[in-house]
Amino acid sequence: MSDTVGALLQKVEYPSDLKKLKEEELPQFCQELRQFIIDELSHNPGHLGASLGVVELTVALHYVYDMPSDNIVWDVGHQAYGHKIITGRRTLFHTNRQLGGLCGFPNPAESEYDSFIAGHASNSISAALGLDIASAKLKENKHTVAVIGDAAISGGLAFEGLNNTSFYKNNLLIVLNDNHMAIDTPVGGLSDYLVRLTTSKTYNKWRYRFSQLMQKWGLINEKKKGLMIRRNNSLKAAITNQHNIFEGLNIRYFGPVDGHDVQQLVKILREIKEYEGPKVLHIKTTKGKGFKPAEESAAEWHAPGKFNKETGERIIPPITKDTPPLFQDVFGHTLLELARENEKIIGITPAMPSGCSMSFMMHEMPDRVYDVGISEGHAVTFSAGLAKEGMMPFCNIYSSFMQRAFDNVIHDVALQNLDMVLCLDRAGLVGADGATHHGAFDLAAFRCVPNLTIASPMNVIELRNLMYTASQPGHGPFMIRYPRGKGVLLDWHLPFQTMEVGKGYCVTEGDDVAVLSLGPLGYTVQKAISKAKELGLSVAHYNMLFLKPLDETLLHDVAKKFKKIVTVEDGVIKGGFGSAVLEFLADNGYTGHVVSRVGLPDQFATHGTPDELYHLYGMDADGVLKVIQEINSKMP
Repeated sequence: MSDTVGALLQKVEYPSDLKKLKEEELPQFCQELRQFIIDELSHNPGHLGASLGVVELTVALHYVYDMPSDNIVWDVGHQAYGHKIITGRRTLFHTNRQLGGLCGFPNPAESEYDSFIAGHASNSISAALGLDIASAKLKENKHTVAVIGDAAISGGLAFEGLNNTSFYKNNLLIVLNDNHMAIDTPVGGLSDYLVRLTTSKTYNKWRYRFSQLMQKWGLINEKKKGLMIRRNNSLKAAITNQHNIFEGLNIRYFGPVDGHDVQQLVKILREIKEYEGPKVLHIKTTKGKGFKPAEESAAEWHAPGKFNKETGERIIPPITKDTPPLFQDVFGHTLLELARENEKIIGITPAMPSGCSMSFMMHEMPDRVYDVGISEGHAVTFSAGLAKEGMMPFCNIYSSFMQRAFDNVIHDVALQNLDMVLCLDRAGLVGADGATHHGAFDLAAFRCVPNLTIASPMNVIELRNLMYTASQPGHGPFMIRYPRGKGVLLDWHLPFQTMEVGKGYCVTEGDDVAVLSLGPLGYTVQKAISKAKELGLSVAHYNMLFLKPLDETLLHDVAKKFKKIVTVEDGVIKGGFGSAVLEFLADNGYTGHVVSRVGLPDQFATHGTPDELYHLYGMDADGVLKVIQEINSKMP
């Protein structure tokens, strides 16, 4: 918990308290709020840069609007820490992202001030449009604001939301937080004057009155009104030599303005608050504002872990010769190694080159790696186009984000049986980011798709060999899922070996119970078996490696020898690997078997450290041992 809380911040528990401050006190309040975030995150890691960048916007929105009656929809949610702190959660903020504590993202189940859940990008405009139209139909007279970043607005869903916002009657305000990619560039004093003019009460009052008179006199109707807006926008574009998509969609555009001038933001928000129709306020901000290291290296300080707030030094656990490599780094190095040997290999990632370590290949072969931005569906279909013409794309998308490309995998990849590799990083439980980021559903979701091979390596050597196998032509679409974090093997850089698709193997012989595992939880199974041996139990362990196709030969051998079977997987058990084993037993007439499934229950997994979560859901060694003991005590 932060040692010091600023004098003004101490007075503010809720937005109603914030409104009691004088406008001239708001800059100091912003400084105290920013320092509080830095203090807290220095020892309780979270998403630093994004939240620091929107401090002034957060304060201005809560100062002008009336939450929770009004709605703010935060896109992604990385930027919502300040919002949480001034909406009744400051004294709990030290529990952020911890088991049983605050969620790292907005969540209506946590607070009435959180209008909509936001764990991934580009949903704010669509959700906010729904909230705004519902408010109008219910005659609630609420105001709705969507806050979206310049990266998130590149997602397809954001464009769909914009298109409908321009079409249906609404009063939605979209705040575009531009901290990297300039959509409009200010042009000196004339641009500043235009901002003042178009956000002026007088200007807009007379603009509105003139429009009403024109309608009253029958000189314009709704169709002609739209034409007038387009002509007005064209005039502004001619004056400033600027054009943007919003005005092309007849959405009123204001900006760009300084997103770190809280008093100016308050003034503009007040002036445009009651304007009818959809509108965009474009603000310019600096990610990591107020903390120099974060300002200078936004990517590194997006979620930096623990750090020294005085020196700006990140506290990173030392890497020694005894430290196993991260799965993602083995992927990155292996992809580069394969690309050196095969010029047809192309890397594709939706805004995660560093996160998935495709940055290694990007550095050496920049013309063969494509970062397509936050556009998972496009990443998959773009890869399919490459594959159709004979390239070998490796499309790397986090498991939870691949859910957005489900349709693309079916219609654009699997239906055409294209040779390409889909790499699902962060599969399984990922920890503090919680329900929106766990890779819990990919096994169950994609198991039903024809032509798709699905594999989950137990270790990084198997990951390397699966990538090598998948890079060979003629296999069709090949999906490889692997976890976040370190493996267990040190000596991983071994010569490639081709793996037989759909073949598992026996890890440990046994006689009483058979445990079938998929993925890196196989090492958890090994720990459980060691404990079971001390209790006098003889447990066999089989690493299945492939969810699809299943090794039916191996399953027949297991079913004939064992009546007691345990399945273990790092995903939901509804429809996943365990379900596949049950289907196999039923389809092949095996009766009298007792099967227990270890995996995530039929609920959204919460946030906490991976060790805490694996224990909570009975997926650690003790949990697996308990299931082995229970099934061993049952009559077959």
